[in-house]
Amino acid sequence: MLKSLTLALALVAAPVMSATVGDDGLHKAPWIIDTFKDLREDLADAGAEGKRLMVIIEQRGCIYCSKMHEEVFVLPVIEKLLTDDYYVVQLNMFGDLDVTDFDGTVLPEKDMIARWNMMFTPTMMFMPESVPDDVTAVQAAVATVPGAFGKFTTFNMLNWVKNHGYDSDEPFQKYHARMIEAGAFPE
Repeated sequence: MLKSLTLALALVAAPVMSATVGDDGLHKAPWIIDTFKDLREDLADAGAEGKRLMVIIEQRGCIYCSKMHEEVFVLPVIEKLLTDDYYVVQLNMFGDLDVTDFDGTVLPEKDMIARWNMMFTPTMMFMPESVPDDVTAVQAAVATVPGAFGKFTTFNMLNWVKNHGYDSDEPFQKYHARMIEAGAFPE
């Protein structure tokens, strides 16, 4: 009896890992799309599905990536936005898979990310619905979010991009403050 009770308490006290980690050390979520990493094709596929392209840069062992995957992205309201409204392509900051940028440049992930001058993980880059052939992802992005953020910031950023907030006169920071004040985070 005592042995069963001890086992039950150990199971209850054990941390629940809600995000799986792949062989590459990156978190895997059902809303991350495994593609050939040709951003031009990814943008077209996102558009065909009525979604926005989001590129997320992560790395093995990133504690901030873990925070996002285990505490923020798993919240039902955020997971629903990512699933329903975003076409998410994951890149490995130190990976070797080829990535094709919008301007046609092909480089391994680590070299493409260096070309974009990205230094932090996670970094989320949000793309517009169309991108000219002569620009890079960094030049095309309507918003770039380096680092880990809490649920309110993430929820508001996903909605701000989805609703073309970047086309308005209200910058994200003011939108975000207004949404917090209004208590606009559904639980």
